[in-house]
Amino acid sequence: MPLKLSLKPGEKFVLNGAVVQNGDRRGVLVLQNKASVLREKDIMQAEDATSPARRVYFPVMMMYLDEAGAARYYDEFVKRVGEFMGVIRNPDVLAECVGISKHLLAREYYKALMACRKLIEYEDERIGQNVVTGVPASRAAG
Repeated sequence: MPLKLSLKPGEKFVLNGAVVQNGDRRGVLVLQNKASVLREKDIMQAEDATSPARRVYFPVMMMYLDEAGAARYYDEFVKRVGEFMGVIRNPDVLAECVGISKHLLAREYYKALMACRKLIEYEDERIGQNVVTGVPASRAAG
């Protein structure tokens, strides 16, 4: 089943490890076969993994982008998800963590990555960060 991406002018995305940028007009890209695609808004730099949920997200993102090297990032994921689960008491969030692990074991990296976004949203709601920018609400307002 083809994947259709509608791109904003100048929007960047990663396609099988290559950073690609759309031109100066809206564009549509149709991928006819399986590929690792990650939009700019979902790309995290290592230095941005500054919270427990983001430290879970980052190695999962790397597994998705570098499926051949996924084993290199799995130990980091196990460590970080263990730390995260050690301080969370919400059963739904804990179940989400278990679901992420199951997706990874099934090599469903994109599904795991999107589930990690829920962890970040949960965390941001609890500490008052802007979910989109990651900037603390107190700094974003002033």
